[in-house]
Amino acid sequence: MNSSKLTPKEIVQKLDEHIVGQTDAKRKVAISLRNRYRRILLDEQLQQEVMPKNILMIGPTGVGKTEIARRMAKIVGAPFVKVEATKYTEVGYVGRDVESMIRDLVENAVRMIKDEKKKTIRDKATHEANKALVKLLVPALKKKKQTINNPFEALFQNQMDNEVEEVTDEIKTKRSDVEKQLLNGQLEEEIVTVKVTQEHKGMNMFGMDMQNQMSDMLSQMMPKQKVERKLPVKRAREILIDEISNEWIDSENVNDEAITLAESLGIIFIDEIDKIAGGNQGADVSRQGVQRDILPIVEGSVVQTKYGTIHTDHILFIGAGAFHISKPSDLIPELQGRFPIRVELEKLSVEDFERILKEPKSSLLKQYEALLQTEDVTIKFTDEAITELAKIAYEVNQETDNIGARRLHTILEKMLEDLLFEASSMPNAHVDITPQYVQSKLSDIAKNRDLSEFIL
Repeated sequence: MNSSKLTPKEIVQKLDEHIVGQTDAKRKVAISLRNRYRRILLDEQLQQEVMPKNILMIGPTGVGKTEIARRMAKIVGAPFVKVEATKYTEVGYVGRDVESMIRDLVENAVRMIKDEKKKTIRDKATHEANKALVKLLVPALKKKKQTINNPFEALFQNQMDNEVEEVTDEIKTKRSDVEKQLLNGQLEEEIVTVKVTQEHKGMNMFGMDMQNQMSDMLSQMMPKQKVERKLPVKRAREILIDEISNEWIDSENVNDEAITLAESLGIIFIDEIDKIAGGNQGADVSRQGVQRDILPIVEGSVVQTKYGTIHTDHILFIGAGAFHISKPSDLIPELQGRFPIRVELEKLSVEDFERILKEPKSSLLKQYEALLQTEDVTIKFTDEAITELAKIAYEVNQETDNIGARRLHTILEKMLEDLLFEASSMPNAHVDITPQYVQSKLSDIAKNRDLSEFIL
C-alpha cells in the first residue's frame, strides 16, 4: 500500500490534521509505523527476527490516546481493533477470552479485503444488478410445462420446475424502455420484490465466544435460505450488487489475504490496561490472570480463527490507561517488558481547547455549522466566543471530573440546544456566536458546580 510508505514526518502531519498537540505520542507512533514498512524491505530471514515495539500510552481520558491509534491505522490502511482490558477474564471464568481480540482483528481484515475487491468489480456488478432489476420490474410470462408422462418425475418435481418463462416481443420492448428510465434514475423509488439471502442467527446457549464459534459453524453447515423483501429500487440495487459481488469474489483468496494483512499490519489497541494492573488480593477475578493470558498473545502465539491460523508475532499492540491509581510498574514484569515504548500524554490546557475547536479538518464547530446549514441557518463563531468556550470547558474539567476534550461535546450541545431545536422554523437566519451568547447560555452552569456535575 502506498500509504504504508509514508515517512514519520508525513504521518505526523496527517495526524496533525485531526489531533491537536501530543507531539511526543505522534512521533513515537509514526516511528513505529515506519519501522513496520522498513521491516517488509528486509530479507525474509531477518524479517522474522524484527519484532514490533509495542507502545504504552499513559494519560487521562479525552486527551487523544484512542484517536491517535485509530487515525494512524486509517492512514496506513491497517486492520484496527479497540478492546477494553476489563472485558476479559482469566481462562476458566465466564466472559470473553483474550484470543477473541485476534479473531476480531481478522474479521476486520476480511471486511477490508472484501470491500477493496468489491470496489474493483462494482461497475460490473452494478451492470448485472440493473439487468436483474429490469427483469423484476418487467417480469416474463410464466407458463406451465407440457404434461409430464413419467409418474416418478411428476412426484418429485418442484412446483417451480413445472413453469417456464416466456419473453415476448412486447416484454422485450417494455424492458428496453424501463432500462433507459432505470439508468436515468427515474425509477429509484419504485418498489420491487427481491430475494435476499437470510443469515442464520446463533443460539444464545453458550458463553459469548463459544456462541460466536458455534454460530459460525452451524451457518456454514446449514443451507442458505432466500427470503422475499419489498424494497425501493435504489435499496434493492445495493443488495443485488452486494450479493453478486460476494458470488464473484473468491472467499479462500480473501481469507488468505486477510490473514497476511492482519499478521503484518494489524494494530490492537488495549484500552484501560491500568485497570488490570496490581490486584494481588481482593475479590476481582484475577487481574494478574488476565495479564498472564494477554502475555502470550503479545509475545507471539498462534490463534485459530474461522478464516485460518494467524501468528500474532508481528501485530502491533498499543496499551493505554490513565494510571491514576495504579502505575505501569504494577503490571506483571513480563508484560511491562512487552511494551518497551512509553509515552505520557499531556493534559489539555485552555489553549489546547481553543486549537481543538479551530484547527482539525472536521472540528466540532465545523460539524455544527454544517448541520445547521442543512436547515439554511448560518452560524458564525467569533474568536472571542471560541476562547470563552475553551475557558469554560477547562474550568468545568478542573472543578468536576476531567474528561478532556470530550467536555467540548457536552458544552457545545448544551449551548446550542435552543438553536438546534428552533432551526427548522427559522430558515435563512444568521446567528453570530459571541462571548455574550456563550455566557448567556452557560454562565450559570459554569459557576454552579452542582449544576455542571449534573448537566455537563
